[in-house]
Amino acid sequence: MTPKYPNRTTLAYLPTPVERMERLTRYLGGPDLYIKRDDQTGLATGGNKTRKLEFLVADALAQGCDYLITTGAAQSNHCRQTAAAAARYGMGCSLILRGYPPDTITGNILLDNLLGAHIYWQRNRPAKELFADVNHELRAMGHKPYVIPLGGSNVMGATGYVLAMEELMAQLVNEKIFVDFIVFASSSGGTQAGLVVGAEVTSYRGKILGISVDHPADDLKTQVAALATATATHLGLGMLPTVGRIEVNDDYLGEGYACVSETEREAIRVLGQQEGILLDPVYTGRAMGGLIDLIRWGAFTRGQTVLFWHTGGTAALPAFADKLV
Repeated sequence: MTPKYPNRTTLAYLPTPVERMERLTRYLGGPDLYIKRDDQTGLATGGNKTRKLEFLVADALAQGCDYLITTGAAQSNHCRQTAAAAARYGMGCSLILRGYPPDTITGNILLDNLLGAHIYWQRNRPAKELFADVNHELRAMGHKPYVIPLGGSNVMGATGYVLAMEELMAQLVNEKIFVDFIVFASSSGGTQAGLVVGAEVTSYRGKILGISVDHPADDLKTQVAALATATATHLGLGMLPTVGRIEVNDDYLGEGYACVSETEREAIRVLGQQEGILLDPVYTGRAMGGLIDLIRWGAFTRGQTVLFWHTGGTAALPAFADKLV
Protein backbone atom coordinates (compact mmCIF):
# COMPACT_ATOMS: atom_id res chain seq x y z
CA MET A 1 0.00 0.00 0.00
CA THR A 2 1.85 3.09 -1.26
CA PRO A 3 0.41 6.60 -0.89
CA LYS A 4 0.62 8.98 -3.84
CA TYR A 5 2.16 11.91 -2.03
CA PRO A 6 1.71 15.40 -3.50
CA ASN A 7 4.61 17.80 -3.90
CA ARG A 8 6.11 19.25 -0.74
CA THR A 9 8.44 22.04 0.22
CA THR A 10 11.42 21.65 2.55
CA LEU A 11 10.80 23.25 5.95
CA ALA A 12 11.57 20.65 8.62
CA TYR A 13 14.74 19.03 9.91
CA LEU A 14 13.90 15.38 9.41
CA PRO A 15 13.88 12.74 10.68
CA THR A 16 13.26 14.05 14.17
CA PRO A 17 14.94 11.99 16.91
CA VAL A 18 13.38 9.16 18.89
CA GLU A 19 14.83 9.10 22.41
CA ARG A 20 14.42 6.73 25.33
CA MET A 21 13.33 8.51 28.52
CA GLU A 22 15.24 6.38 31.01
CA ARG A 23 14.94 8.67 34.02
CA LEU A 24 11.23 9.30 33.52
CA THR A 25 10.67 5.56 33.11
CA ARG A 26 12.36 4.89 36.46
CA TYR A 27 10.59 7.83 38.11
CA LEU A 28 7.11 6.59 37.17
CA GLY A 29 7.87 2.88 37.58
CA GLY A 30 5.68 1.89 34.67
CA PRO A 31 6.14 1.19 30.96
CA ASP A 32 9.30 1.79 28.97
CA LEU A 33 8.97 5.38 27.73
CA TYR A 34 10.23 6.91 24.48
CA ILE A 35 9.69 10.34 22.93
CA LYS A 36 9.46 11.46 19.29
CA ARG A 37 10.94 14.97 19.14
CA ASP A 38 8.79 16.95 16.74
CA ASP A 39 9.63 19.95 18.89
CA GLN A 40 12.90 19.73 16.96
CA THR A 41 11.54 20.24 13.44
CA GLY A 42 13.46 23.51 13.39
CA LEU A 43 11.06 26.12 11.96
CA ALA A 44 11.04 29.11 14.35
CA THR A 45 11.44 26.77 17.38
CA GLY A 46 9.72 23.85 15.63
CA GLY A 47 6.58 21.84 16.20
CA ASN A 48 4.23 19.46 14.46
CA LYS A 49 2.69 22.06 12.14
CA THR A 50 5.96 22.28 10.20
CA ARG A 51 5.33 18.83 8.69
CA LYS A 52 1.85 19.95 7.62
CA LEU A 53 3.13 23.21 6.19
CA GLU A 54 5.56 21.41 3.89
CA PHE A 55 2.53 20.22 1.90
CA LEU A 56 0.32 23.27 2.45
CA VAL A 57 2.95 25.74 1.26
CA ALA A 58 3.76 23.56 -1.76
CA ASP A 59 0.06 23.59 -2.68
CA ALA A 60 -0.09 27.37 -2.24
CA LEU A 61 2.94 27.89 -4.47
CA ALA A 62 1.58 25.50 -7.10
CA GLN A 63 -1.57 27.65 -7.25
CA GLY A 64 0.50 30.81 -7.70
CA CYS A 65 -0.40 32.20 -4.29
CA ASP A 66 1.82 34.79 -2.62
CA TYR A 67 0.12 35.17 0.77
CA LEU A 68 -0.90 32.81 3.57
CA ILE A 69 -3.90 33.42 5.82
CA THR A 70 -4.67 31.29 8.86
CA THR A 71 -6.20 31.47 12.31
CA GLY A 72 -5.69 30.29 15.86
CA ALA A 73 -5.63 31.23 19.53
CA ALA A 74 -3.54 34.16 20.73
CA GLN A 75 -0.57 31.90 21.50
CA SER A 76 -1.09 29.64 18.47
CA ASN A 77 1.92 27.49 17.61
CA HIS A 78 0.37 26.85 14.20
CA CYS A 79 0.20 30.57 13.43
CA ARG A 80 3.82 31.09 14.49
CA GLN A 81 5.03 28.28 12.22
CA THR A 82 2.84 29.53 9.35
CA ALA A 83 4.40 32.98 9.67
CA ALA A 84 7.87 31.40 9.59
CA ALA A 85 7.02 29.25 6.55
CA ALA A 86 5.71 32.31 4.70
CA ALA A 87 8.91 34.20 5.47
CA ARG A 88 11.03 31.26 4.30
CA TYR A 89 9.34 31.30 0.88
CA GLY A 90 9.02 35.07 0.50
CA MET A 91 5.26 35.10 1.00
CA GLY A 92 3.13 37.48 3.01
CA CYS A 93 1.22 36.24 6.05
CA SER A 94 -1.94 37.39 7.81
CA LEU A 95 -2.94 35.82 11.12
CA ILE A 96 -6.43 36.03 12.58
CA LEU A 97 -6.03 35.52 16.32
CA ARG A 98 -8.91 34.89 18.73
CA GLY A 99 -9.71 37.46 21.41
CA TYR A 100 -8.22 40.89 22.04
CA PRO A 101 -4.67 42.26 21.88
CA PRO A 102 -2.85 41.48 25.15
CA ASP A 103 -1.23 44.10 27.35
CA THR A 104 2.15 42.36 27.00
CA ILE A 105 3.61 41.05 23.74
CA THR A 106 5.33 37.76 24.57
CA GLY A 107 5.60 34.12 23.54
CA ASN A 108 4.27 33.26 20.08
CA ILE A 109 2.78 36.73 19.57
CA LEU A 110 6.25 38.23 19.86
CA LEU A 111 7.57 35.71 17.34
CA ASP A 112 4.65 36.35 14.97
CA ASN A 113 5.64 40.02 14.93
CA LEU A 114 9.33 39.32 14.47
CA LEU A 115 8.53 37.00 11.55
CA GLY A 116 6.65 39.79 9.78
CA ALA A 117 3.09 38.51 10.11
CA HIS A 118 0.20 40.96 9.96
CA ILE A 119 -2.02 40.23 12.97
CA TYR A 120 -5.78 40.78 13.04
CA TRP A 121 -7.52 40.35 16.39
CA GLN A 122 -10.91 38.73 16.14
CA ARG A 123 -12.36 40.50 19.18
CA ASN A 124 -16.14 39.86 19.00
CA ARG A 125 -16.32 39.30 15.26
CA PRO A 126 -17.16 35.90 13.73
CA ALA A 127 -14.00 34.29 12.34
CA LYS A 128 -15.58 33.63 8.91
CA GLU A 129 -16.51 37.28 8.55
CA LEU A 130 -12.99 38.47 9.38
CA PHE A 131 -11.47 35.83 7.09
CA ALA A 132 -13.61 37.11 4.23
CA ASP A 133 -12.64 40.72 4.90
CA VAL A 134 -8.91 39.96 5.04
CA ASN A 135 -9.12 37.84 1.89
CA HIS A 136 -10.97 40.64 0.06
CA GLU A 137 -8.48 43.27 1.27
CA LEU A 138 -5.49 41.25 0.08
CA ARG A 139 -7.04 40.59 -3.33
CA ALA A 140 -7.83 44.28 -3.71
CA MET A 141 -4.12 44.95 -3.12
CA GLY A 142 -3.23 42.56 -5.95
CA HIS A 143 -2.27 39.54 -3.83
CA LYS A 144 -3.40 35.96 -4.30
CA PRO A 145 -3.99 34.57 -0.80
CA TYR A 146 -4.07 30.91 0.24
CA VAL A 147 -6.29 30.08 3.21
CA ILE A 148 -5.02 27.49 5.69
CA PRO A 149 -7.61 26.13 8.15
CA LEU A 150 -7.23 26.03 11.92
CA GLY A 151 -4.22 23.88 12.82
CA GLY A 152 -3.49 23.19 9.16
CA SER A 153 -5.91 20.31 9.56
CA ASN A 154 -7.10 19.40 6.08
CA VAL A 155 -6.01 16.61 3.73
CA MET A 156 -2.82 18.46 2.78
CA GLY A 157 -1.84 19.02 6.39
CA ALA A 158 -2.74 15.52 7.54
CA THR A 159 -0.58 14.11 4.75
CA GLY A 160 2.45 15.35 6.68
CA TYR A 161 1.66 12.90 9.47
CA VAL A 162 1.06 9.96 7.17
CA LEU A 163 4.65 10.47 6.07
CA ALA A 164 5.71 11.05 9.68
CA MET A 165 4.33 7.64 10.64
CA GLU A 166 6.43 6.05 7.90
CA GLU A 167 9.44 7.91 9.28
CA LEU A 168 8.79 6.66 12.82
CA MET A 169 8.30 3.06 11.79
CA ALA A 170 11.59 3.06 9.89
CA GLN A 171 13.33 4.36 13.02
CA LEU A 172 11.71 1.75 15.26
CA VAL A 173 12.58 -1.08 12.88
CA ASN A 174 16.17 0.15 12.71
CA GLU A 175 16.42 0.24 16.51
CA LYS A 176 14.46 -3.03 16.95
CA ILE A 177 11.85 -1.34 19.15
CA PHE A 178 8.17 -2.31 19.25
CA VAL A 179 5.89 0.43 20.59
CA ASP A 180 2.59 -0.68 22.11
CA PHE A 181 1.08 2.82 22.33
CA ILE A 182 1.68 6.18 20.68
CA VAL A 183 0.33 9.05 22.82
CA PHE A 184 0.09 12.74 21.85
CA ALA A 185 -1.98 15.91 22.20
CA SER A 186 -4.96 16.09 19.84
CA SER A 187 -7.05 19.15 19.02
CA SER A 188 -7.88 20.12 15.41
CA GLY A 189 -7.45 16.47 14.35
CA GLY A 190 -4.92 16.71 11.53
CA THR A 191 -2.02 15.06 13.33
CA GLN A 192 -4.18 12.20 14.59
CA ALA A 193 -5.86 11.67 11.20
CA GLY A 194 -2.48 11.45 9.51
CA LEU A 195 -1.15 9.03 12.10
CA VAL A 196 -4.08 6.63 11.82
CA VAL A 197 -3.81 6.59 8.02
CA GLY A 198 -0.06 6.11 8.38
CA ALA A 199 -0.68 3.24 10.78
CA GLU A 200 -2.63 1.43 8.08
CA VAL A 201 0.00 2.21 5.45
CA THR A 202 2.80 0.83 7.64
CA SER A 203 0.79 -2.03 9.22
CA TYR A 204 1.54 -0.69 12.70
CA ARG A 205 0.06 -3.13 15.22
CA GLY A 206 0.01 -0.92 18.32
CA LYS A 207 -2.55 1.66 19.43
CA ILE A 208 -2.70 5.40 18.77
CA LEU A 209 -4.15 7.50 21.61
CA GLY A 210 -4.93 11.19 21.32
CA ILE A 211 -5.26 13.11 24.58
CA SER A 212 -7.84 15.77 23.78
CA VAL A 213 -6.91 19.27 24.87
CA ASP A 214 -10.22 20.94 24.08
CA HIS A 215 -12.93 18.72 22.53
CA PRO A 216 -15.21 15.99 23.96
CA ALA A 217 -13.99 12.57 22.82
CA ASP A 218 -16.98 11.77 20.61
CA ASP A 219 -16.72 15.08 18.76
CA LEU A 220 -12.99 14.72 18.19
CA LYS A 221 -13.34 11.10 17.03
CA THR A 222 -15.92 12.16 14.44
CA GLN A 223 -13.68 14.98 13.25
CA VAL A 224 -10.62 12.72 12.99
CA ALA A 225 -12.56 9.95 11.23
CA ALA A 226 -13.85 12.30 8.53
CA LEU A 227 -10.41 13.78 7.93
CA ALA A 228 -8.70 10.36 7.91
CA THR A 229 -11.15 9.10 5.29
CA ALA A 230 -10.65 12.20 3.14
CA THR A 231 -6.86 11.99 3.50
CA ALA A 232 -6.75 8.32 2.48
CA THR A 233 -8.83 9.14 -0.60
CA HIS A 234 -6.61 12.12 -1.39
CA LEU A 235 -3.53 9.86 -1.31
CA GLY A 236 -5.11 7.28 -3.59
CA LEU A 237 -5.52 4.67 -0.85
CA GLY A 238 -9.27 4.21 -1.15
CA MET A 239 -11.34 3.32 1.90
CA LEU A 240 -9.18 2.28 4.84
CA PRO A 241 -10.43 0.77 8.14
CA THR A 242 -9.18 3.73 10.17
CA VAL A 243 -12.23 4.26 12.41
CA GLY A 244 -11.27 1.42 14.74
CA ARG A 245 -7.85 3.01 15.25
CA ILE A 246 -9.20 6.35 16.48
CA GLU A 247 -8.88 6.45 20.27
CA VAL A 248 -9.38 9.67 22.25
CA ASN A 249 -9.17 10.34 25.97
CA ASP A 250 -10.93 13.51 27.15
CA ASP A 251 -10.43 13.08 30.91
CA TYR A 252 -7.94 15.96 31.10
CA LEU A 253 -9.89 18.89 29.67
CA GLY A 254 -9.88 20.59 33.07
CA GLU A 255 -11.32 24.10 32.99
CA GLY A 256 -10.91 24.32 29.22
CA TYR A 257 -8.48 25.21 26.46
CA ALA A 258 -5.30 26.96 27.65
CA CYS A 259 -6.47 26.92 31.29
CA VAL A 260 -3.39 25.73 33.16
CA SER A 261 -3.95 23.38 36.10
CA GLU A 262 -1.75 21.23 38.31
CA THR A 263 -1.90 18.52 35.62
CA GLU A 264 0.08 20.68 33.20
CA ARG A 265 2.31 22.23 35.87
CA GLU A 266 3.40 18.86 37.19
CA ALA A 267 4.00 17.40 33.73
CA ILE A 268 6.16 20.34 32.67
CA ARG A 269 8.24 20.16 35.85
CA VAL A 270 8.57 16.38 35.85
CA LEU A 271 9.72 16.07 32.24
CA GLY A 272 11.97 19.10 32.57
CA GLN A 273 13.64 17.84 35.74
CA GLN A 274 13.84 14.18 34.75
CA GLU A 275 14.81 14.52 31.07
CA GLY A 276 15.72 18.16 30.41
CA ILE A 277 12.90 18.39 27.86
CA LEU A 278 10.44 21.30 27.86
CA LEU A 279 6.71 20.98 27.24
CA ASP A 280 4.14 23.69 26.59
CA PRO A 281 1.20 24.40 28.95
CA VAL A 282 -1.62 24.02 26.41
CA TYR A 283 -0.95 20.90 24.33
CA THR A 284 2.02 18.75 25.26
CA GLY A 285 1.81 19.62 28.97
CA ARG A 286 -1.80 18.47 29.08
CA ALA A 287 -1.07 15.32 27.05
CA MET A 288 1.96 14.37 29.15
CA GLY A 289 -0.03 15.10 32.30
CA GLY A 290 -2.65 12.67 31.06
CA LEU A 291 -0.03 10.05 30.25
CA ILE A 292 1.54 10.37 33.70
CA ASP A 293 -1.86 9.97 35.36
CA LEU A 294 -2.75 6.97 33.18
CA ILE A 295 0.53 5.29 34.13
CA ARG A 296 -0.11 5.92 37.83
CA TRP A 297 -3.49 4.23 37.83
CA GLY A 298 -2.29 1.30 35.72
CA ALA A 299 -3.58 1.92 32.20
CA PHE A 300 -0.01 1.38 31.00
CA THR A 301 2.18 -1.09 32.85
CA ARG A 302 5.67 -2.50 33.06
CA GLY A 303 6.52 -4.68 30.10
CA GLN A 304 4.80 -2.30 27.69
CA THR A 305 6.43 0.42 25.60
CA VAL A 306 4.84 3.84 25.16
CA LEU A 307 6.02 6.56 22.80
CA PHE A 308 5.03 10.16 23.52
CA TRP A 309 4.95 12.24 20.34
CA HIS A 310 6.15 15.74 21.32
CA THR A 311 4.31 18.16 19.03
CA GLY A 312 6.21 21.26 20.17
CA GLY A 313 4.88 24.55 21.49
CA THR A 314 7.49 25.61 24.03
CA ALA A 315 7.72 29.11 22.50
CA ALA A 316 4.44 29.84 24.31
CA LEU A 317 5.89 29.17 27.78
CA PRO A 318 6.77 32.79 28.67
CA ALA A 319 3.15 33.85 28.09
CA PHE A 320 2.06 31.49 30.89
CA ALA A 321 4.81 32.37 33.38
CA ASP A 322 2.34 33.57 36.03
CA LYS A 323 0.53 30.21 35.85
CA LEU A 324 3.68 28.08 36.06
CA VAL A 325 5.85 29.64 38.77
